[in-house]
Amino acid sequence: MTALVRLRLEIGYDGSDFAGWARQPGQRTVQGVIEDALAKLLRLDPGPVLTVAGRTDAGVHASRQVAHVVLPVAAYSQVNGTMPRRLAGMLPADVRVWSVTVAPEGFDARFSALSRRYEYRVCDNPVGVAPLRRRDVLWHPRPLNLDRMNEAAVLLTGEHDFAAYCRKREGATTIRELQRYEWHREERHIAVATVEADAFCHSMVRALVGALLMVGDGRRDVEWPAQVLAARVRDSGVNVAPAHGLSLEEIRYPDDEGLALRAQQTRRVRTLNAAHGTAGAEARDDADGAEGSEGTDRVEGGGESGTGGDGAPEKGSTALSAYSVAWRPAEGPRVNGSGGVNGVGPGRTA
Repeated sequence: MTALVRLRLEIGYDGSDFAGWARQPGQRTVQGVIEDALAKLLRLDPGPVLTVAGRTDAGVHASRQVAHVVLPVAAYSQVNGTMPRRLAGMLPADVRVWSVTVAPEGFDARFSALSRRYEYRVCDNPVGVAPLRRRDVLWHPRPLNLDRMNEAAVLLTGEHDFAAYCRKREGATTIRELQRYEWHREERHIAVATVEADAFCHSMVRALVGALLMVGDGRRDVEWPAQVLAARVRDSGVNVAPAHGLSLEEIRYPDDEGLALRAQQTRRVRTLNAAHGTAGAEARDDADGAEGSEGTDRVEGGGESGTGGDGAPEKGSTALSAYSVAWRPAEGPRVNGSGGVNGVGPGRTA
């Protein structure tokens, strides 16, 4: 019987030129590129298969994605201690494997996770985004009031049915615990949303961002996003923000002793507490962290794109989210007298 070892990988990538995380026939994906490199390095046929914490959608980035892979001990022993360096010479410049370690007992990259943390960056400079940041920052050409946005964000935190901000999946719940949602400025004209949850359903992070941008620029009242949430019905007034402003920043796990238990817990059937006023809403929790899954994800919606991914369907897909409309920025500078705004950015729309 072949002896096997489970490895934990930490991964970073610029999602601009990828059709998302998940492998798809005829598409360039993060999973496909890394798995092909591992197969070549380890001389395995068929090649290994990665399990990821959050299946991000097309255009979504990651600073610290986490995945695991199961390999024959004999193959791993040939490259033990040198895998990141060897992979650096085989992978394209827009994806890196930062570390490879033997996973603790009970570790599952997807199901052992306690939370996923995403960041979304928006530039409200009226003249646009700095050219070097155009691939990871959204241009919103009206000033944003972050105090109003944070007032609205706090009304959304906690465990709720986020059906109004998600694409519903057959057999999966839209109940999530939004643990953190806040905005701050990292530069004068760069606003950053930090969004953390146990998991995300399809398009959730980017829909939450789109809703609060409308609060920040004054088009909607502070209470409006919470009213949309309470209705539990998708609202055509909520625009899903483009993918390129979103990045998966952190996956949080319990101590080694709690990994297996956490994996069991996240496979349970989740039922919304009757105290929240929506008893009876239950379905299998896919626990995916993709945004589109924001937790991130193929069209089935496992993660920000997520996150379940948050985001748009991956390239080549014919399935569309209820929020699959072109991003509509606030009215900004007129161009050639047409009233349109150029340079919203090269990111994918959801």
